[in-house]
Amino acid sequence: MSKPRILTKKQTTTLVGLLATLAITLLVRFGLTRSVSRTASQSQPGLYRVSQFIDGDTFAVKMNGATEKIRFIGVDTPETHDPRKAVQCFGKAASNFTQHIIGKQPIRLQADSLNTNRDRYNRLLRYVYLPNGTLLNAELIKQGYGFAYTSFPFSKRVEFRRLQTEAQQSKKGLWSSCQPTKNKFGGYTSNDAH
Repeated sequence: MSKPRILTKKQTTTLVGLLATLAITLLVRFGLTRSVSRTASQSQPGLYRVSQFIDGDTFAVKMNGATEKIRFIGVDTPETHDPRKAVQCFGKAASNFTQHIIGKQPIRLQADSLNTNRDRYNRLLRYVYLPNGTLLNAELIKQGYGFAYTSFPFSKRVEFRRLQTEAQQSKKGLWSSCQPTKNKFGGYTSNDAH
């Protein structure tokens, strides 16, 4: 008689993940999506509602009973609240875009293993995903609301640079309305608002 095979922790985790995916797929297939999505948004780790919009690349969420400021990884939008700077060209448009596209829907936050967890202002650094799977960090750059911020390593660096080049060549957003200048870090800075 053979001994029963015991699964490793990794195999158990993989199996549980596959079973959960299968269960959700079956529920969606049979039309139970409303109650499932409502329950998932309340209990799934990583889904949050924005409690405060700060500017185009920063907002706050309630996380584990505390307010956490979240800074988008790899994108820099023109400033609207920096006390050392005037409101920059396209800053309000970028801030409004972020607030409008997120609205009241839950978002998924994801760290990047190549990046640090927090910046020098103690904000969490995250990719921000909308419920439909759109990566908002990339969308800000693609639509011309922000610059690819490549001074620090992150896994989507090449993609974000490509999106910036495409937005610049197509004169989207700030590339048509502002006169961005290269900064000392190799990125771009928007000029002051007109």
